[in-house]
Amino acid sequence: MTEDVVIVGAGPTGLMLAGELLLAGVRPVVLDRLPEPAGQTKALGILGRAVDMLDYRGLFDRFSAQAPAGPTGFAHFGMIPLDLSGIDDLRGIFIRQPDTERILLDRARELGAEIRRGHEVTGLRQDRDGVTLDIHGGIPLRARYVVGCDGGGSTVRTLAGIGFPGLPPTRLLRLAEVELPDGPTSGATFVPLGAGIYRVVTSEPYPPGFDRSTPMTVDELRASLGGHHLTIGAVHWLSRFTDASRQAERYRAGRVLLAGDAAHTHLPAGGPGLNTGLLDAVNLGWKLAAQVHTWAPPTLLDTYHTERHPAGARVLLHTRAQAALLSDGQHTPALREVVGRLLRHEHAVREVVNLMFALDTRYDMPAGGTHPLLGRWMPDLALTHAGTDTGTGTGTGTDGPTRVAELLRTPTAVLLDLTPDRRYAAGVTGWQDRLAVVTAHCADPPADAFLIRPDGHVAWTAGTPPHEALTTWLGQPC
Repeated sequence: MTEDVVIVGAGPTGLMLAGELLLAGVRPVVLDRLPEPAGQTKALGILGRAVDMLDYRGLFDRFSAQAPAGPTGFAHFGMIPLDLSGIDDLRGIFIRQPDTERILLDRARELGAEIRRGHEVTGLRQDRDGVTLDIHGGIPLRARYVVGCDGGGSTVRTLAGIGFPGLPPTRLLRLAEVELPDGPTSGATFVPLGAGIYRVVTSEPYPPGFDRSTPMTVDELRASLGGHHLTIGAVHWLSRFTDASRQAERYRAGRVLLAGDAAHTHLPAGGPGLNTGLLDAVNLGWKLAAQVHTWAPPTLLDTYHTERHPAGARVLLHTRAQAALLSDGQHTPALREVVGRLLRHEHAVREVVNLMFALDTRYDMPAGGTHPLLGRWMPDLALTHAGTDTGTGTGTGTDGPTRVAELLRTPTAVLLDLTPDRRYAAGVTGWQDRLAVVTAHCADPPADAFLIRPDGHVAWTAGTPPHEALTTWLGQPC
């Protein structure tokens, strides 16, 4: 039996991708080498465009029911605080990574995901028709496509022969989640997590020849505190990370694709790995589903690399800059002083926030026009809904208030016509299985009509007929 898609890695990126494929009518198999979730709180929140994306997929309420969510009141750049008083479009969900994984796992299971734990991939061979995975202690697994969501040390990436160039580590950081009966001391960064539990972070120059394969111990954590006494109670978990910065040369090699940390690894300043991985998954999901359903235009799956590789490069850019601000170099204090002065200006803060949280991501949209929103995230406009259909343009449905986010609950493209005479919707037929045609009223629309891709980005705006853009992104009509 050949599976349509096998996802290797059941972390947030893999689970998000599984949900996207399931919503698009593709049932993936998710493999993970661990028998149970690791439970490590590597990320403490989701920020920026990733939050907007969760909202568009109807997941925001699930997350906000479990954790504080809303406008972000604090952010930093290399531990230089950012004044966000002039930023009103940056949202955050402050939630521990195990809770994020649990929410995404519950949703994937509700949709019918098949998750196989304790399945370690040891070999990978691909040919013209598919990929064969060797499983430790099990029978080989055959798939049409394989997606590596298996972290910075990705086995899938290595076996597929995809290069992972970048910068070696200069700093060794230790990360622990422990109970501190007497509270924190000096010599490290402490983040309170409630109930006497703290995240402890220490940093030092990377020791030459250090063996990161050995498990971290409490004694190692104590030693990294530089002799400062710290009463440590229960240890929830211990880990190490570095400021190494690498990116996969290709996000696609034939029928093998990469997403999340398997495609990019960097200093986890501000949690960009989780945010970027979720956005990778949403960009890839609908394109891979289109390929499985055989309606994808010839180059659609290749646009995953051409769009998300530059986005990953931007993450490396700002995390490398933050690493420089956090270094022990003799010139670092002067650098921090200059950057700190620049970041007192609202325009500079806006540029940094856009960069860090993907708020200004723009993809190239051929056949779309010249509108400033083209290629960018579709704003969540308030609408008065006049109807939806699947390609006839008749506009059937119930009138009522709605918003753009409500139109993108599934990875289906949307043609949104805001004209009184429905001139754009009326002329669109033939994409019934992959397009929702929506007519609505908007009080102050930025354009008369939009083609919104399933990942929330604008592929076309009114001015010319939408058929060329529809064919570019949705293939030939039925």
